[in-house]
Amino acid sequence: MQAGTRIGERYELTYPVGRGGMGEVWAGYDDKLDRPVAIKFLRQPEAAGRERATAIERFKREARATARLDHPGVPAVHDVGFHDGDIYIVMQLVSGLVLADLIAERDRLSVPWAAAIGAQICSVLAAAHAASLVHRDLKPQNVMITPAGTVKVLDFGVTALLGADLPRLTISGQPLGTPAYIAPEQAQSTAVGPRTDLYALGCVLYELLTGSPPYAADSAAEMLHRHLTDPIPLVADYRGGVPGGVVELVTRLLAKDPADRPESAAQVYELLVPFATAASGLAEDPAVILPSGQSVDPTMPYRYPFGPLPRPTPPVPAMMEVLGKPRVYEPLPIEELEDVQDRVRALAEAERFTQAAELLATALQVAAKEPDANEARLLDLRLDLANLHMLAGAYREALSEFVQLAADLAGWASADRELVWHCRQQAAVCHAELGDVPAALLALRALLTDEQRVLSADAPQIVGLRHQIAMLTAGIGDLQGTRNELEA
Repeated sequence: MQAGTRIGERYELTYPVGRGGMGEVWAGYDDKLDRPVAIKFLRQPEAAGRERATAIERFKREARATARLDHPGVPAVHDVGFHDGDIYIVMQLVSGLVLADLIAERDRLSVPWAAAIGAQICSVLAAAHAASLVHRDLKPQNVMITPAGTVKVLDFGVTALLGADLPRLTISGQPLGTPAYIAPEQAQSTAVGPRTDLYALGCVLYELLTGSPPYAADSAAEMLHRHLTDPIPLVADYRGGVPGGVVELVTRLLAKDPADRPESAAQVYELLVPFATAASGLAEDPAVILPSGQSVDPTMPYRYPFGPLPRPTPPVPAMMEVLGKPRVYEPLPIEELEDVQDRVRALAEAERFTQAAELLATALQVAAKEPDANEARLLDLRLDLANLHMLAGAYREALSEFVQLAADLAGWASADRELVWHCRQQAAVCHAELGDVPAALLALRALLTDEQRVLSADAPQIVGLRHQIAMLTAGIGDLQGTRNELEA
């Protein structure tokens, strides 16, 4: 596979996300619905015949199992199909931080963060177990935390249906799962159930609190032996300050006998939630800042159960407020501009506005700063980006871009007055599209005042702006004010 490959006559591969287990995952774009997606391919196994057929069946089962789970902690499944003989599944592309990377960065997490992550995993497991599904490969590499603080459980590729009449899907007699997080019964290739996932959750929680999995070994075989025979390690022996209830819960989750573990994921959820909130009184970790500037905090859903409130939108500055404001550039090497613009133009003509905006934004973000870059051309690119956001319906992003453009353009000694006005007007339109009509009217009336200082009363720009103000005035129910505007 390579970037640019088209799959199923609608998906375009953009960059590889990772490889592991039986799959290879790519980020891509669905050009029919103009949205980013993740495309997971079944890697060709070396074995042929029956083992390959078994692997394909496992992959199909992943698609069906994941599609059955209607839960915010499970990526949505969009499509499944074949490409050049390989089977693929198209899913929601999840942005955020892989839990394994968070552990590598922070080592040990605070109790609220560990409890919040564990509780959200339990919520997913409870839904899966209710649908007669066992994940069987729960580990930090298969968990992501989104900028909204939502935990996503990935890769149901080794999921086994609980029905006794269905074949167990293994290859070459090997137990499915990852040795560091595998339950004793799974290591022995005996029957697994919901409590098998709870054991893996115990391993994950232990690692979140101590920085390391519960057992260490030099080989997979030795690791499996340790899960089967070694005493259960206690969190309190490796870290102080962890509440006794959390220490006891992790110990119960790591019980060798499934019968000694908690009864269900729902029960574990109830035990973890009191420690996951800001009101728990326990010290919290600072939020992780992603390269995109977004922050990650898994306790967020417990403070804002219906999702964090959006960040306040920046105010639209009046003309005098932006004069003299310093300009900020992310120049591109001149030789790369043509390629970027050509690609963006082609995507926009195909109405793939989201993909075009992402390409242009990425190019501007990572571009080298060169003192001899053409500033006017760079501003054209930024204006293109703002317009693409509007065409894609991403009005909050477009608002931020137009506000900054208006400020930067106004700071030029030879500012293009009408272009500054255009940016301010588009910012007002974004306010209106976001439902903040009062802010839109305030911005438009300030703009009208500035334009009237320069243009005649019957200039097309003035007439159009006054008509726009009238329509928005009607939108907030001020019919008399609308009539006055229109009659005038």
